[in-house]
Amino acid sequence: MSEKLLGDDGEFHATDEAVDLSGTTLEAWAALGIFWLLALTVFYQFVTRYVLNDSASWTEEIARYLLIGVVFVGATIGVAKNNHIQVDFFYRHMPLALGRVLGLLVDVLRTLFFAAAVVMTVQMMLKIGNNATMTVVDLPMNIVYGVCLLGFIAMLARSVQVSIVHWRRGYCVLERPESTIDDR
Repeated sequence: MSEKLLGDDGEFHATDEAVDLSGTTLEAWAALGIFWLLALTVFYQFVTRYVLNDSASWTEEIARYLLIGVVFVGATIGVAKNNHIQVDFFYRHMPLALGRVLGLLVDVLRTLFFAAAVVMTVQMMLKIGNNATMTVVDLPMNIVYGVCLLGFIAMLARSVQVSIVHWRRGYCVLERPESTIDDR
């Protein structure tokens, strides 16, 4: 059992662990920055709409695009930690060799998916060019698609990194659900 919380003096005693941000990835900091821009935009929208009774028209559109940025950049965190949705039930009941082959197949397919997403996003951006602009703000939509592209590129890089870790250690999280990507 851990240390007791109620001391002999009858007072509550608890100590916090030291905060360690050294493992925080670049993508996580970027997603946090975009999130704070989103929060400030929504706060500005709230103030102009409900306090000043004169809503800033650009805030809703920009907030939507910032949310897209949070999702695409933030999804990279899930790829890096290898904790996206997975079904490990079947892996518990299949032969180890088959589980290993399927685990490698999942790694390859995930990487190929992100590579295809990068290629298709670039193709779409080239096709659209700077002709399409945002509805309210006169900026090219390729800014938004560029953030999505950066997210896909980061997910592709992290997917390759996770696949290499799985290959070197000889198993993946699907084969051993109790493990994490940090288990080496």
